[in-house]
Amino acid sequence: MISDRCIAGAFNARLSRVHNTVLVGGGQEPLYLPARRGAKAMIRYTRDYARSALHELAHWALAGPSRLDLEDYGLWYVPPPRTPAHQVAFFAAERRVQALESLFCGACGLPFCVSADNFGSELDEFASRVAESAQSMRPHLAQRPRQILRLLQQLHE
Repeated sequence: MISDRCIAGAFNARLSRVHNTVLVGGGQEPLYLPARRGAKAMIRYTRDYARSALHELAHWALAGPSRLDLEDYGLWYVPPPRTPAHQVAFFAAERRVQALESLFCGACGLPFCVSADNFGSELDEFASRVAESAQSMRPHLAQRPRQILRLLQQLHE
């Protein structure tokens, strides 16, 4: 099975220079830091989890240019337990990210399951929406998601 180090090593070797970004594991929490004063942007994923690396790559790959200039892409995070309204907002924000993550998992042979990041949340409807989004986005991927998908496919071959 593919490891987080393999994913990070391949990203850093093949895409880091072009995108001025490094992928680094070992964090207690994921974090994106934009490039500053000669330092590359940093995508930090949680501990040594390959799925966390893929999830954070999905966030990065979908972020527009203005979001790439903001810490954590300027996104909000409400930790669990969440109110039902906050959980709906979480699902809305995560649908495309987890859809792309599912494509990344498929490309490198890792199992994918949706995450509510909130114990007790109903996942069936969200899982269906993520699957629909993954199917519809695949033929229309932008450059960064396509590059990562190809990289992961090559790692899995």
